[in-house]
Amino acid sequence: MRKLRTSELNRMTVEEFKNSDKMPITVVMDNIRSLNNVGSVFRTSDALKVEKIILCGITATPPNKEIHKTALGAEDSVDWLYEEKTEDAISQLKEAGYTVCSLEQVENSTSLIDFQPQAGQKIALVLGNEVKGVQQKVVDLSDICLEIPQYGTKHSFNVSVSAGIALWELFRKMS
Repeated sequence: MRKLRTSELNRMTVEEFKNSDKMPITVVMDNIRSLNNVGSVFRTSDALKVEKIILCGITATPPNKEIHKTALGAEDSVDWLYEEKTEDAISQLKEAGYTVCSLEQVENSTSLIDFQPQAGQKIALVLGNEVKGVQQKVVDLSDICLEIPQYGTKHSFNVSVSAGIALWELFRKMS
């Protein structure tokens, strides 16, 4: 086996990406403090053709060299916007017909394995702060809370790892 050169990967240009069909998924970042996590979520969102990212609260926004370090330019391809209050972003998404899915450990959560999006369903995936998780007031506004099964001694994944797992699973089920 031989590793492929970048030129052999047939990737889209930023312009082609902007004009391409996207997955009906919007990522909402609720007070994410690590710029590396923000950049990583941009990169994963690019890879899986997420339609947009909404950055909320203390979450940093591009242009930012620390975000760029992990996004590697995905902050230019994936559409994004900033909303000060996550609750306002959630209200707007609900009005636009999105099912709001917070990725959080709550009573009666739904395992990501068991969640089955419906054909044509638009999903807003809410990711929470690295320490405090998704704010309770945002959980209260959610249509469903998804939980990634875990089997070791730790109670959580890094937020960018959680985003990768959840977005891949949603992408796989919605494709």
